[in-house]
Amino acid sequence: MSEAQAERLLEVEDLTVRYGAGPVVHGVRFGVRRGCVGALLGANGAGKSSTLRAIAGLEAAQGRVRFDGHDVSHMNVAARFRAGIVYVPEGRAIVADISVAENLTLGGYFVDAGTRVRRRDMVLDFFPEIANRLKAPAGLLSGGEQQMLAIGRGLMSGPRLLLLDEPSLGLAPLLVARVYERLARIQQEQSLTALLVEQSFHAAAKLASHAWVMRHGHIVGELDEPLLRSREGRQRAVDAYLGARQDERADAHI
Repeated sequence: MSEAQAERLLEVEDLTVRYGAGPVVHGVRFGVRRGCVGALLGANGAGKSSTLRAIAGLEAAQGRVRFDGHDVSHMNVAARFRAGIVYVPEGRAIVADISVAENLTLGGYFVDAGTRVRRRDMVLDFFPEIANRLKAPAGLLSGGEQQMLAIGRGLMSGPRLLLLDEPSLGLAPLLVARVYERLARIQQEQSLTALLVEQSFHAAAKLASHAWVMRHGHIVGELDEPLLRSREGRQRAVDAYLGARQDERADAHI
């Protein structure tokens, strides 16, 4: 294993996902370094979420997924979860009719009680908005609070790689900023490795140290940290995002 490979917790090699007759993800390749946040950017239908779900084991795929140097391509979703690959789905997908506390318990159901309490205290420290709502049905939380709960539930399992699918989806800009501020704190304090899917370039650029732009199932652009923080990087992302169809510019969220 090369030094560069050893630095990567996740490596995706020639990943292809098919729905029906044709592929929706075409042989993509990238890697996420340990303790870093990567982002897959692009419009709806670009193949971002399909890529993320394939990494989690939720979609059948060709190609190879390597995690901490091991090929996990043959593992099902439960085995990948036990290995530390934790997926937080688009739309939050919390259990609405049970309490906030019970949702958190579900996230750490397989760990001992002492570990569960310590992790819950950590989650509530990161997300104090839900700390006073523990007995409330999760469905009564605001959209932002539900997103915090979904992320907190993922953290309860002690992930080594957190996969976040559209964490800003459906949230007002102020709530998006708040969620990403908390994610930045978690990443800094926990040295968490994460891969997120986003349509919003601005949101992702605040957290990610590397990003790949997807279009029609292909990776069409790559941005390192300096480019993510620069005007030039934004323009490169826009150009890759839109391709030759400049008339789509009005629909872009980056």
